[in-house]
Amino acid sequence: MTVEARANFHAPELLTCDVLFTGIGGGHSPGGVVVANGVIAGTGDPATLRASYPHARERRAGAVIAPPPVNAHTHLDMSAYEFRALPYFRWIPEVVMAQREKRGVAGAVAGADELVRLGVGAVGDIVWQAEVLAPLLEREDLPGVLYFEVLSPFPERADDVFRAARTTLEAARRLERPGGPRVGLSPHTPFTVSHRLMRLLADYAAGEGLPVQIHVAEHPAESELFRTGRGPIWDSMTRFPYPATFAEVIGRAPEPELTPVRYLDELGALAGRPTLVHMVNVTPEDIGRVARAGCPVVTCPRSNAHLECGTFPWGAFAAAGVEVALGTDSVASGESLDVREEVAFARTLYPELDPRLLVRAAVKGGHRVTGTPTPLLRRGEAWHAHYVW
Repeated sequence: MTVEARANFHAPELLTCDVLFTGIGGGHSPGGVVVANGVIAGTGDPATLRASYPHARERRAGAVIAPPPVNAHTHLDMSAYEFRALPYFRWIPEVVMAQREKRGVAGAVAGADELVRLGVGAVGDIVWQAEVLAPLLEREDLPGVLYFEVLSPFPERADDVFRAARTTLEAARRLERPGGPRVGLSPHTPFTVSHRLMRLLADYAAGEGLPVQIHVAEHPAESELFRTGRGPIWDSMTRFPYPATFAEVIGRAPEPELTPVRYLDELGALAGRPTLVHMVNVTPEDIGRVARAGCPVVTCPRSNAHLECGTFPWGAFAAAGVEVALGTDSVASGESLDVREEVAFARTLYPELDPRLLVRAAVKGGHRVTGTPTPLLRRGEAWHAHYVW
């Protein structure tokens, strides 16, 4: 080794953590990464790495070493909102409606900038206003999906609403850029999108290969609505122009065993494997239907807790083999756009779960939802400080 080479040489360093996820397999807990001259020399169990690299200086790096997490569900256009933790039926009027003048392009751009600053791996963003699409699609620093949101409970208006949505989507797809997000579709919820419109949107997305996200079973009142056709959700909706009965919206009579998931499944809306967001208030049969359909699920633990919606049954979904990802929802309910904070909260909320499961969901689960490649931490790859959470 030359004198110059010796001067530039740095002894290997063993970085240890509570959880290591390399993007391959199930991860290690505890875990470690050996870094030599800015390159990954080895990954795995710390004891094995100590034996293989006896001269490596050991240092605890942090709680987690993994590729950057994916924010698989958020509402960037609400990034200028102030966070408030309130029960769901107070939060909507007192936060969403009260601050609606803050919603739009400026908030979406600021939110996107924040995600880039955080070094997010990808994003799944719900876009409420069509004018938000262009400035986000022009970016080349934020991979993921922009799901254009569609809402209309009136079956008789379904064709017109669908045609308008298709026009918006087709125009937006022409703005996609390499490295940036692609266009997706979000039928808002099973109770705010008529049965006819839901089928039109689901069939169109499947035919065009568009990724889809649907908010499902977030609050317990949604289950009540499908069972009875009544309850707090129906009372809140009928303050606005709305069909006379819930049966008109879903094209069938509510019944005691009907759930939002069963409704979507029997309607055929799960055939294209949409991503289902929240899924807090579900039955074992619902979980089975989701597993058989092959639909991934995104959970937003902080938002669910802040809005008092309940706790996502993570263990049951994992046992059924359902792909789970993590999202922050909007800053108005989730408090921040940092998925690392979502993982930390989830570790306290689910002490019985292996923390490797949570980290894997934030990385690989998120990339599977957004259709983006999962970065790998492996020998010969460059080491980056943002791998430490």
